[in-house]
Amino acid sequence: MRNKILWSDETKIEPFGVNSKRYVWRKPGTAHHLPNTIPTVKHGGGSIMLWGCFSAAGTGRLVAIEGKMNAAKYRDILEENLIQSAQDLRLGRRFTFQQDNDPKHTAKITKEWLRNNSVTILDWPSQSPDLNPIERSWRL
Repeated sequence: MRNKILWSDETKIEPFGVNSKRYVWRKPGTAHHLPNTIPTVKHGGGSIMLWGCFSAAGTGRLVAIEGKMNAAKYRDILEENLIQSAQDLRLGRRFTFQQDNDPKHTAKITKEWLRNNSVTILDWPSQSPDLNPIERSWRL
């Protein structure tokens, strides 16, 4: 069964790490030396939102998300990428799809699309991102 699970998630990547703390060890008097500084960009440098999936067979599609993510946009991402990812990974039509319990994942429009496309959903406990192997992949 595990070989037929297609794991998925979204993440926000900030290339310049605006929302993260960084710590450095440095000798006294070297705070402003180049190796001990972090470059900055105007207006924070922006961010990119991604949706991706993978299975035991390999990686599926990785999609850059334009604008604000909502249930309709999520459904569109699934429509354009989910079945194709499963086919590319040779999972067949009887794969199991994993997604967390984010409101856009459990929205009526999303559930209808999944039901209409005969996608089996893996039941997922709430507040359990540590169980999803894709969560560790985003940190690489």
